[in-house]
Amino acid sequence: MAHSWFGTRLRLVSSAAALTLAAFATVPSAAHAASITLYSAQHEQVVNLLAKDFEKESGISVKIRSGEGPAMAAQLVAEGAATPADVYFTENSPELMLLEEKGLLSKVDGSTLSTVPARFNSPNDTWVGVTARENVLAYNTTKIQASQLPQSLFDLAKPEWKGKVGIAPSDGDFLPLVSAVLALKGEAQTVEWLKGLKANSQIFDDDEGVVAAVNRGGVATGLINNYYWARLHAEIGDAKTRSTIYHFGNGDAGALVNVSGAAVLKSAHNTDGAQKFLAYLVSERAQKLMANSHVMFEYPLHAGVAPDPILKPFTELNPPALTIQQLGDDSQAGKLLRQAGLL
Repeated sequence: MAHSWFGTRLRLVSSAAALTLAAFATVPSAAHAASITLYSAQHEQVVNLLAKDFEKESGISVKIRSGEGPAMAAQLVAEGAATPADVYFTENSPELMLLEEKGLLSKVDGSTLSTVPARFNSPNDTWVGVTARENVLAYNTTKIQASQLPQSLFDLAKPEWKGKVGIAPSDGDFLPLVSAVLALKGEAQTVEWLKGLKANSQIFDDDEGVVAAVNRGGVATGLINNYYWARLHAEIGDAKTRSTIYHFGNGDAGALVNVSGAAVLKSAHNTDGAQKFLAYLVSERAQKLMANSHVMFEYPLHAGVAPDPILKPFTELNPPALTIQQLGDDSQAGKLLRQAGLL
């Protein structure tokens, strides 16, 4: 997902899912037949499928406003208690942490939280982790050999990588990577790394642009989330895929695992319906729908639900030892990107 922290191009695409079916037989009240408004920064195609399936299961209609995660988080802060949103569903935990810090989120039902390992949830029980994905380095297999790939994310700022790296610093998915480096190395080293990365990199608007350029040979490597490459591969097939992905090891910052999550707004108009939607998102049914979508390519967080087979097994990933709290709310990441001249 693209764009900077406070959304230089706020894109809210409003759509209403049209199905309103029978409510659960056990809860026939009018409140449970009402609608909820979802602010979504997740994959639109998958969210539409989830919304329609939830409507069919619950009888609660879902009105969707779609946009970029950081921009929508900023929108929610600006709207405050006047927001029409009942639920916020986004790609990266820092956006949820910001709203938690602002006191805008309700506690999530305990039964919902218990569906997901605690380390992927809010430290204060105000949002639940839904899926996860990994930062990776995509590389063109005709431009560079696996043996030439860097051991660490920090190597990409060294002079020998000049002109060989693609990045999208204004993409919202780049912010948590900067926050991870900041948490591990401190401000001075983070700025130094960002300046080296700027000197070496081709700049793109978003991760889709990065992975497309890597695949066509416009740049040798590119920093992306894993699902961008998987989605490109699914679209163009084996014959046209001239790239693959490299997983950083040894707990390197470049192997950061990002958590997508959802929350109920404290000012929600239909709190009960919103809580039901969160419970649905982490249910086996919804998690299988996401895993089998061939669009999302993220790791389900419901135990026992297998990810798309194109993904490296989740237990084999080797992310840095950072907690949700240590990763923070991304507020410093944008400032450091501007300081380094990348925004």
